[in-house]
Amino acid sequence: MDKAAMAFLVAALVSILSGRKIIDLLAGLKVRQTISEDAPERHMKKQGTPTMGGLIILLGTAIGLLVIRAADPKVWAVVLLTLASAGVGFLDDYLIATKGKSLGLKARQKLFAQFIIAIAFMVWVHAYRTDMPTWISLWGDKAVDLGWLYYPLSVLMIVGMSNAVNLTDGLDGLVSGLTVPFALILGILLTVGFMIIPAENLGLAIFVWALAGGCLGFLWHNCNPAKIFMGDTGSLALGAATAGVAIAGRIEFLYLVAGAIFVVEALSVIIQVISFKTTGKRVFRMAPIHHHFELSGWPEQKIVVRFWILQCLICAAVLAWVSRMILWTF
Repeated sequence: MDKAAMAFLVAALVSILSGRKIIDLLAGLKVRQTISEDAPERHMKKQGTPTMGGLIILLGTAIGLLVIRAADPKVWAVVLLTLASAGVGFLDDYLIATKGKSLGLKARQKLFAQFIIAIAFMVWVHAYRTDMPTWISLWGDKAVDLGWLYYPLSVLMIVGMSNAVNLTDGLDGLVSGLTVPFALILGILLTVGFMIIPAENLGLAIFVWALAGGCLGFLWHNCNPAKIFMGDTGSLALGAATAGVAIAGRIEFLYLVAGAIFVVEALSVIIQVISFKTTGKRVFRMAPIHHHFELSGWPEQKIVVRFWILQCLICAAVLAWVSRMILWTF
């Protein structure tokens, strides 16, 4: 894990040091956030904050990988998945910035592009895997073979988590702070080894720790009050990247457990929509759920820090669970 730690450190430093220049560049190009009229009123003061900050994360991650020279087929596949997803987000951010409205790509356009990208990634997965290609590791020696359902479910996981992270990105520093422990625990899980030999996942561990470093460096500029937002360029990329790592590294189940906060954020939107359309009533004051707490009177910083604490506790629980499973094997 020494290479992964070095990638983390390099990515964090690059993101911190390059952030100010990138913020000034984006501000000069007038790439600024337009706040939706549906957002809580307190968010209106954030109008005009530079966006597309995901570029800072991607730059830090890329430099971290290049310095360590972590390159294998799995890493390249996940990198391409990440860049393609970032490209969709970049186009969405660009359209919002140039139109001066909070509407970029239409939902169906964004979803279509995301599904195409996810399907392409899973085509690679199908071609690359030769041993137990559709098995999911649950815990210990427990596993289940999903058969052909594995592929559509994996596509849904990539698209779903990409949008879940996007929905979570509504408060200063929330997603970047959540992603750091989330990505770090994924790197640890990859080196433990479940369905395959741990050494085969070293490249993925280096990648995801570089991603964590990029997010930590970005948080330097994104903490409240944010000097820049990651935008869809960052959030769509982060969700797709972590899901791709989980699939390529065969840790899908534990990935969803560790990413419970992102899952809950997405579920809160689904529950709100279904409830309103069927009963005309709202379950939450506003969805995603972090806005519910805002409208309940919680200060933004309190919500963010408490979500960070919950994420750390979830990751610690996953690590304890995995450690216990390892001890049971001896």
